[in-house]
Amino acid sequence: MPDIRPTVGSGALVLNATYEPLCVVSVRRAAILVLTAKAVCVADGDGVLHSARDSLPVPSVVRLTRFVRVPFRAHVGLSRRAIFARDGWRCAYCRGPAETIDHVLPRSRGGRHSWENVVAACARCNHTKGDKTPAELGWRLPAPPTAPKGIAWRVLGHRPPDPRWVDWLDLREPEAA
Repeated sequence: MPDIRPTVGSGALVLNATYEPLCVVSVRRAAILVLTAKAVCVADGDGVLHSARDSLPVPSVVRLTRFVRVPFRAHVGLSRRAIFARDGWRCAYCRGPAETIDHVLPRSRGGRHSWENVVAACARCNHTKGDKTPAELGWRLPAPPTAPKGIAWRVLGHRPPDPRWVDWLDLREPEAA
C-alpha cells in the first residue's frame, strides 16, 4: 500500500505578486492556481503531477499573478504546539525534552496565560516548580519568554518550513558578532 501521509514538502508557499509570503496551501491547490493562470510556479518541488494530457512539476513556491491585499494579524496565536516550537521542544529550565507547558509566574499568583509567561517544560521540572517562581527555587531562565516575531511565524505558525522556502521567509539565523 502506498504511503499517503503528508511530508514536509507536501505544501506550497504562496507569494503575493510582490513576492511577499501569504500562506501555505496544499500541492493540489497550488497546481490548480498554476493551471488556471492565477499563479506562476517560482520553485519546483519533488516529482511531477500527471493528467491525461499534461505533466506539471510539483510546485513548491507559487507567485500570484495579481496583487491581493491581505490584512495580517498583529500577533501569533498562543497554543501548546506553538510554545513547544518556539522553545525548540526543550525544557526552559533543564534543557531536557519538553512534555508540558509551565507558567513562569503561576496563574494562582496572578500570572497570565500569555507568550511572556508560558514556557515549555519537562514533567519533572514542572512538578518540582509547582506553585513557585523560578527565583524562589534559585532557577534562571536562559532568556525571558517572548512572543515569536517575524513573517515566518505569521505565515507558518508552528509548522516546519520546507528548506526551499528560505529565500522568501527569511529563515536564516542571525549571525553572531
